[in-house]
Amino acid sequence: MRAYLIRLARTLLVTLWAGSLWTVGYLIAPVLFATLADRRLAGTIAGSLFRAEAWLSVACGLLLLTIFRAEPNRILRNNGSRLVIGMLLCVLIGYFALQPFMAEIRAAEAASGGVMNDAMRTRFGLLHGIASVVYLIQSLLAAVLVWRSCAEQG
Repeated sequence: MRAYLIRLARTLLVTLWAGSLWTVGYLIAPVLFATLADRRLAGTIAGSLFRAEAWLSVACGLLLLTIFRAEPNRILRNNGSRLVIGMLLCVLIGYFALQPFMAEIRAAEAASGGVMNDAMRTRFGLLHGIASVVYLIQSLLAAVLVWRSCAEQG
């Protein structure tokens, strides 16, 4: 019974994490930018959603590491832990390392009356591009984690 509950908790956490990651990044954020005429408002809302996603990722990742640590199957424990650590590193890099620099550029833009000079625009674009690649890597790691979780169930 205990093993079943642990497997169930792991499955729910993997599903929550991967599903929220994909929903925010590949459904909600693009719809915001496609729907709202004010790109700054869309960016503000998307930023709030990505902040919530980052904290959810940290919580799911830490809980999953705890669950994988208790896993008796060494291969599953090691592989699952590596995927979760990889995903957590992506969150740390993408949100907690790059996002503050992007916020700094947005604040400077707001202070200058909403005008972003070429250097700021270039720097923001570069940071946004790197953050997007890191998010994509995290999304792909999530797909592998889901795949392995399903394969382990069957």
